[in-house]
Amino acid sequence: MSVHVSETKVVRGACPHDCPDTCAFLYHVEDGKLVEVTGDPDHPMTRGGLCVKLKNFAEHHYNPDRLLYPMKRVGAKGSGQFQRISWDEALAEIKSHWTDIIEEHGAQAIMPHVYLGHQGTLNGLTSGDAFFNRLGASVPEKTYCESGSSTAWIMTVGPTGGLDLESLAYSKYIIVWAMNMTSTNLHAWPFVLEAKKKGAKVVVIDPVRTRTAKQADWHIPIKPGTDAALALGMMNVIIAEDLYDKDYVERHTLGFEELKERAADYPPEKVSAITGVPVEDILALSREYASTQPSAIRQGVALERSRGGGQAIRAITCLPALVGAWRHVGGGTVEMPIWEFPTKFDAICRPDWIKPGTRVVNELDLGPALTGELDLDPPIKSLFVYNSNPVSQAPDQAKIIAGLKREDLFTVASELFISDTARYADILLPAAMQAEQYDLMVTWGHLYMTLNQPAIEPPGECLPNVEMFRRLAKTMGFDDAYWDMSDDEMLEAFYDWDSPQLQGITLEKLKEKGYMRLNVGDPDKRAPHAEGNFKTPSGKCEFKASAAEDGNFVVPVWRSMYEGEQSGEPVDPLPDYLPPYESPESNPELAARYPLNIVSPKPHAFLNTQYGNETVQQRRQGEQVVLLHPDDATGRGIEAGSYVRVFNDRGYFEGRAELTDDMMPGLVMANVGYWPSLTRTGTSVNAISSGQHCCLGQAGTYCDNLVEVARV
Repeated sequence: MSVHVSETKVVRGACPHDCPDTCAFLYHVEDGKLVEVTGDPDHPMTRGGLCVKLKNFAEHHYNPDRLLYPMKRVGAKGSGQFQRISWDEALAEIKSHWTDIIEEHGAQAIMPHVYLGHQGTLNGLTSGDAFFNRLGASVPEKTYCESGSSTAWIMTVGPTGGLDLESLAYSKYIIVWAMNMTSTNLHAWPFVLEAKKKGAKVVVIDPVRTRTAKQADWHIPIKPGTDAALALGMMNVIIAEDLYDKDYVERHTLGFEELKERAADYPPEKVSAITGVPVEDILALSREYASTQPSAIRQGVALERSRGGGQAIRAITCLPALVGAWRHVGGGTVEMPIWEFPTKFDAICRPDWIKPGTRVVNELDLGPALTGELDLDPPIKSLFVYNSNPVSQAPDQAKIIAGLKREDLFTVASELFISDTARYADILLPAAMQAEQYDLMVTWGHLYMTLNQPAIEPPGECLPNVEMFRRLAKTMGFDDAYWDMSDDEMLEAFYDWDSPQLQGITLEKLKEKGYMRLNVGDPDKRAPHAEGNFKTPSGKCEFKASAAEDGNFVVPVWRSMYEGEQSGEPVDPLPDYLPPYESPESNPELAARYPLNIVSPKPHAFLNTQYGNETVQQRRQGEQVVLLHPDDATGRGIEAGSYVRVFNDRGYFEGRAELTDDMMPGLVMANVGYWPSLTRTGTSVNAISSGQHCCLGQAGTYCDNLVEVARV
């Protein structure tokens, strides 16, 4: 009798998630089954570690609730009742509905909705752009995250990767501004700790005393949405006390005299009143940051999530040039290094297929778009959702649900599970998971390209997005050569492999090694702007942005792929402080009814809504918690552990109260990412979120909302 002995095969891969770390994976496979996923210990950045979100990544592939076959709705919209159909039937249904819609209303009545449920080149944010551009659908403006940051960054320093996060190990003064790194940028934190061991001071600026703030040398709590005022106050002190680098400013910046005049409007006393930061702390922070070189700033996406967030990022991005921090290895600032990757977006997205005059609809305006509030002509008659779960993640939750319930709206969702958005779909298409598909992963947190190779076969009839769109293209009769390219042919076409950054890097080498660092200099030597060389029109750090001169309009970075002309709100070419839409100071009438600010950061155990349906991760994250300062709880009769309702005119959600002095008085915190259908009320934190946009890039204002809290 022979005994079967399983052999473990190891396949190299990469994390697909919307996270700056993009960890290198090792898939462990036995008899065709994924048995374990571990980090690659040889990767210089991620070093073999995986975050808590990925502790059960192998098991996640075998979740019994996984969507495995195309499905057609048989119950009421939102009931979650579907029956299995074939791919041919699903594609025929889609073609039939779309053909009728196009004949009656035109192709712009069809709208895709996508974001970073997957971060790959083939299956991620832009995987369907070519298809929908060829179809003639409305162009979705994708501004969930980083759009305000990126627009502000490029206006100031151009499309540069900025400070290398691995170089943080050489910094002597590190400011983590509006980012909970130990939860959302875990693999950069060891470089901060390495610098700290060498004597560097670590400062965290955040309204909440987060996990990261508790590990820092100094936590500076700040009122939400007032970061620009603090940065301008720092400039005031640095310039007034002659702490700025005159040589660097003269040779490598543009608009210093105008910036000096603007900063003069923000003396420490005024800034303290706006931000809640004591005057003595503003003075100490400014002096220490300017005089301790190399100094570094790690910027968080949360900065953009208020009315003036884009201007806050502009102001913060000006600081390193003012003090000459860019001269040094470990000096400067970083928003996201993705600008160093030589991606050929025109080849991926095919903007040449967009018909002149095609409208752009912002994805964060989905609720108003579906309910008719935007008065679109033609109205949206079909929605195609992939890599996204807007019912949970977008603002105006109630409006989105109302729109999805429309009987005249034909909705298709490509998903892993029947999410809160997919419950309203007419057709469901089963998507592949990362261990089952091929993709090239770039990242917004480090400088490595990482190849994900399939380790197992997709279960049931699941498909990668790239193959799904090939089938849709053939179904709609598109015969362009684009749809006949293989995955490798696409990847060869989608990057400039002859660029200096990719010198020596090929797909074949990536298949062998798994990952390779861009050719942009080693972390212990890299100081990309020691001699200026900023990627702006002037080649300088633009304190006064030439992009906004003469009343120019500034568009979100992503829209520039589609439109040549500029459009949107006129922008001040100098950084300035814009008060929040909703705060007790800026809107006292609203605050009389809803006196508390709320922030809704990412959770520790979920990745946006991914894993929000996993029992193990639910236990790790715990139920929805609402954090309040004890002073705010006392006057409302709220005790620790009691359930509370958080509400405003837009909606409400509930959670268990946790009282802590980690919160500033007047501030409430509740994590985003919970599935509404799995909560006490069928709602989540974005039920209270405003649909208003940031001053730059049309970013969302998730941290610019007033609420009241009451005991249930």
